[in-house]
Amino acid sequence: MAMLRKINRVLSMLLILMALALLYSKMFRAHQPEKHSELRGTKASNRTMDDESESETDVPIVICAAEERLGAAMATINSVYSNTRASVFFYIVTLRDAIKLTRQYIKKTKLKQVKYKILEFNPMTLKGKVKPDTSRPDLLHPLNFVRFYLPLLALSNHKKIVYLDDDIIVQGDIQELYKIKLQSGHAAAFASDCDLPATHEMVRSVGMQASYMGFLDYRKQAVRELGINPTDCSFNPGVFVADIEEWKKQKITVQLEKWMSMNVQENLYSSAMAGGVATPPMLIVFHNKYTTIEPKWHVRHLGWSPDAHYPQSVLQEARLLHWNGRFKPWDYPCVHLDLWEKWFIPDPSGKFVLLRPETLKNT
Repeated sequence: MAMLRKINRVLSMLLILMALALLYSKMFRAHQPEKHSELRGTKASNRTMDDESESETDVPIVICAAEERLGAAMATINSVYSNTRASVFFYIVTLRDAIKLTRQYIKKTKLKQVKYKILEFNPMTLKGKVKPDTSRPDLLHPLNFVRFYLPLLALSNHKKIVYLDDDIIVQGDIQELYKIKLQSGHAAAFASDCDLPATHEMVRSVGMQASYMGFLDYRKQAVRELGINPTDCSFNPGVFVADIEEWKKQKITVQLEKWMSMNVQENLYSSAMAGGVATPPMLIVFHNKYTTIEPKWHVRHLGWSPDAHYPQSVLQEARLLHWNGRFKPWDYPCVHLDLWEKWFIPDPSGKFVLLRPETLKNT
């Protein structure tokens, strides 16, 4: 009899535990409509909003979407998606306040067809690593440093990714860039600033420099001790292909953070180009350790001058156009606006508006 009572108590406890488990399961599903994953690679965590399932056969693209430049990022995404035969997956990195707008921009426009995941970047990741003084405050935006932390983003199991700035239009098939074979021991592939004579001619009037001298202050001992020739060709980190495993192996993020912190203490970067503080650390860490991208896959400096134009032959052959510089194609003035506007998708919320002569008259 005592044994029967004991069995009944055990069965009763099991039934209670099963009921509690079912109740918890229902509550969890009801209050967690989206999957979030926290990254432990930095002191500040970043979150993931899962919108689609990525595949190992997808071409993974990382692009940042700042709230004030959301229409720019969407134009880049549209150009990539429209000009490729490959299955592309977009990792769209933004700040918390812009998550809702980013999702709305995609779901209420033709971009609803794209495969994507929204990643939230926590600005606290950069605490103590960025010095708040530059002639171009926009270059200090937290999202400018996302490229430093690629392995810490939730990029599924992709071994290689393509990183694109938001002031870019892709005219070729992005899988051609993605399939570039990186040399052994190289964690990334960039376009050298010495690879396009036509680029230099276009920006001659604004004194564009294509060497390390334009980015590093060679009066500082820490810079001289690097042993980098100041006339060595620099590169532009607005477009690159990264080998994630090699990046981790070489601890690239740790190296970049080291130079960020040193700059805060010693002010190591040159003010000659107002190049911000995101480019110099990459120039240092990747000096003579990167694979070169074909020039047609990074025709840049379209934003350096409001009136210097590229020859039509160069523009037609270009696989990728980059409006790096002050004069962006969503503002005015800027060159080759037609090549950018054909991919622009109006903001369904009405917050992102193109600045044009007719809108200037009304302000």
